[in-house]
Amino acid sequence: MNSIMQAAASGFPQGQEESDLLVRLRDRLVKLGVRAELRDNKSALMVYKPEPGRPVWVFVGYGGAYYSWQYVERRHPTSDVEGAAIVLAEYIAR
Repeated sequence: MNSIMQAAASGFPQGQEESDLLVRLRDRLVKLGVRAELRDNKSALMVYKPEPGRPVWVFVGYGGAYYSWQYVERRHPTSDVEGAAIVLAEYIAR
């Protein structure tokens, strides 16, 4: 398990604002036909690929400024939820 997933699993403090950002992203992804689910503690969003395989974990990082995924190698500004949903949908379609 990578360090990001370990932090999420350990229940680090999560602000309501970050949870709200994940909810907004999930809603946009669902509108695009992408299956996405919040984890029980709302610390991460699981985005499922159309084919069998591991889901992509999305977190809010950098003080709430970015959605990040792919071991924080990929990110998109939280101020652009629609753009983040499109980028993620394209990313999982590969």
